[in-house]
Amino acid sequence: MKTLSRSYLQKTMVASILTDIGAMAFIYLGPSISHLLSLPVYLIEPMRLMLILAMVHTSKNNAYLLALTLPLFSLVISGHPVFPKMLLIAFELSMNVFLFYILAKRIKTVFPAILLSIVISKMLYYAVKFLLIRLAVIETGLVTTPILIQVIMTFLFSFYLYLFFRNNQDNKYSSTV
Repeated sequence: MKTLSRSYLQKTMVASILTDIGAMAFIYLGPSISHLLSLPVYLIEPMRLMLILAMVHTSKNNAYLLALTLPLFSLVISGHPVFPKMLLIAFELSMNVFLFYILAKRIKTVFPAILLSIVISKMLYYAVKFLLIRLAVIETGLVTTPILIQVIMTFLFSFYLYLFFRNNQDNKYSSTV
């Protein structure tokens, strides 16, 4: 039993490290990828995409780590987003993780739990962003990514989690929630 636990922990650790490196590389290379493909990659919400992948393929703790550090990493390597918005994005992503695990325990169904966690975290994000704009802490428009694209991405992320946990009978979802 001890060997089985150690093996699982090692797999989780390797998955976490690879996911984190991939997430940082994707955030780092995002502007280059956008330029190379002539597509605005930021529209697919790359930080949330990395967060969703971490929630599925690593651990809850690693998802929190990415939620808190990806915006900071982006600020350090590119100067974007500005510091107050970096804090706001880290808050939103952390709330997304927190709400997902709380809702998943209560609802017991992945799709509505992830869907609601994304929607509620976005609502909190926009409420705080509105306040920061009104207080002149940040200078930007309230909605910079079209709502339709956000809705599409929210459903795609939710559907991915649903498919993963539905098809994976021996999944870690039930043990990490």
